[in-house]
Amino acid sequence: MEKEVVSRLVYSMIQFLQSQLEGGTGGSNLSEEGIESVEVAVQCLETAYGVSLSQNDLAVSKSLYQIFNEATKGEPVRENATRITSVKMESAPKEATPEEKEEAEQLKNEGNKLMRDEKCTEALDCYTKAISKDCLNAVYYCNRAAAHSKLNNQREAIEDCKRALEIEPQYSKAYGRMGLAYSSLNDHHQAKECYKKALELEPDNDSYRGNLSIAEEKILREPQPRANSLGGFGPGGLPFGLGNLAGLGGPGGPDLASMLNNPALMNMATQLMSDPNMQNMHSHFRMSSFMGNVGGLGGPATVPTGAPSAPAEAASNGGMEALLTAGRQLAEQMQSQHPELVEQIRQQMNRGAGGSTGDSQNSNDQDPPPQS
Repeated sequence: MEKEVVSRLVYSMIQFLQSQLEGGTGGSNLSEEGIESVEVAVQCLETAYGVSLSQNDLAVSKSLYQIFNEATKGEPVRENATRITSVKMESAPKEATPEEKEEAEQLKNEGNKLMRDEKCTEALDCYTKAISKDCLNAVYYCNRAAAHSKLNNQREAIEDCKRALEIEPQYSKAYGRMGLAYSSLNDHHQAKECYKKALELEPDNDSYRGNLSIAEEKILREPQPRANSLGGFGPGGLPFGLGNLAGLGGPGGPDLASMLNNPALMNMATQLMSDPNMQNMHSHFRMSSFMGNVGGLGGPATVPTGAPSAPAEAASNGGMEALLTAGRQLAEQMQSQHPELVEQIRQQMNRGAGGSTGDSQNSNDQDPPPQS
């Protein structure tokens, strides 16, 4: 920017502001506070640019007010034009041209081919480019959701399915694919609702019906809320913290016969029962009954004659803290002396509870290929 032009423009600005202070062209109608502000503005411009009204050689033939008045004469006022245009663009995305739609369709087809070749990252990129060409096609979002799911980006897959449904509310495949994403996140209640909606829209789809059954089955196998170790009783009537020693407890129960036929496990039980520390618990529960309840393995504990008839009564006689302490000691001793057997019991419990967590849980869910 040419320095002389800038200096002459700043001179004209100072000249205009000075005229406002003197009530010149157009009348200023400045308040006392306004006058002080304009005076400060003049001083700032003079200091910043090294320009003052005494430099008459910088004056132009017309004042800044005249130049601006002539330049804007007849031009309508467009209040908030930029903001309004921006809002319209956001609320109503631009319709793709026929050429853009054709390019988007080619990109989608390429993405589908890459998905068949298990090149999910490249497919994701193709679907994204297709969306950039035509952002009003629900299929592109749904297909990109499939790529996200393959890459284990389940949250992103759910968002793409929701966007597809905003465009096409009766899009059954978007509901089905969203159900798969929720199932992968082990949110089987949400998955169930998605599959139900997909099946309502496409009643003859066996894939949706099968996935809905899987989700309902997993909901039934979910563990029920349980009281904490100081506020309730677990399987077999033992207080929580005893019935789930060493993390062995779990819903469903293990194969008890198999565990009792394990010589190493029974040897461990014999050693523990001969420990003097464990014998101190005899006043509350017989050790054999206690072992039958480790991890919630047995039924209600039997107690010797004269002993309390139930854990709750033992607690009322002041035995709760002793039981919890003994239980913790037993868990620590089992873990330190026989870690491999503890792991075996854990695995037994997991099998009884219905399997592991993670992707293998959803191996039976059926995911149809991206839409062509």
